[in-house]
Amino acid sequence: MIVRIWTGQVVSDRFEEFCTHLTSQLIPQLGRTDGCLGGELLRSVTEGGHRVLVVSRWRDEEALRGYAGPMWRIRPVCSEGEMCFLAHPPVVTHFMPITAPAML
Repeated sequence: MIVRIWTGQVVSDRFEEFCTHLTSQLIPQLGRTDGCLGGELLRSVTEGGHRVLVVSRWRDEEALRGYAGPMWRIRPVCSEGEMCFLAHPPVVTHFMPITAPAML
């Protein structure tokens, strides 16, 4: 399994609108993508942060390549029109689990 974290710095006056867009468009689309094992949308806790993280879990590299293309390691996926919500281009990072999730 590979965890992909997409991070975007959102323009402050479009924050709520962007979060609505992600929950109604992106998250359902990820759920229909072969190899996506699930995901969640996280928003910054601070009012001034205006950051959004999309954390998704993927079966393997092949699934990520199918979703994001051959440059999946460095290429953030943005749907048409999303860049107008962002103050800067988004970035992606990837992690592989070391241990199973723990219940706290």
